[in-house]
Amino acid sequence: MEMFVLDTSVFTNPDVYTQFERDQRGAIENFVSLASHSRAQFYMPTSVYEELNKMIELGSLKPKFELAVRIRSPRRFNLMVPAEFLYEFIEEVRYRINKGLRIAEEHAKEAGRLSEEDVGRLINKLRDKYREALRTGIIDSKEDLDVLLLAYELDGILVSGDEGLRNWADKVGIKLIDPKGFRLILESYTVRT
Repeated sequence: MEMFVLDTSVFTNPDVYTQFERDQRGAIENFVSLASHSRAQFYMPTSVYEELNKMIELGSLKPKFELAVRIRSPRRFNLMVPAEFLYEFIEEVRYRINKGLRIAEEHAKEAGRLSEEDVGRLINKLRDKYREALRTGIIDSKEDLDVLLLAYELDGILVSGDEGLRNWADKVGIKLIDPKGFRLILESYTVRT
């Protein structure tokens, strides 16, 4: 039986959730309906489920969602990950910190030549570039790490629209699907009655 490990982006990224329905709540309802009639199993780490509940009010859908999706954290204390993963992650973080510092230095030099009003715009530009340099394409939260570890532990299929999570999942050999085709894949696992 296939196991799918879900990230919040399945329900919060419009490029992903609109395959189920135009609005988020309707998308979740349709997902739950399909998942509950599926031969596949669906998992979501507890931290990701808590994050989802902060972003979307599930209300009366909560019990149905919890029946369709197993809420469970990875076994962090028992799970072995390849040391190479840690080496690559540390190298990536170091590279990004250095890149962020260079961006900050460039903007600091430019700020000395600007009016106070222009400095405010420059700071906003700096924040955007700095955020992109440090966070795009990398695991940048405990929720991302929980999804990655749970998919690794279960040898499950990761479903996420997060580029960084997908990149690092691929590095450790986790199966991936294009999240934009998730509904079609889910329908292929649906038991016809």
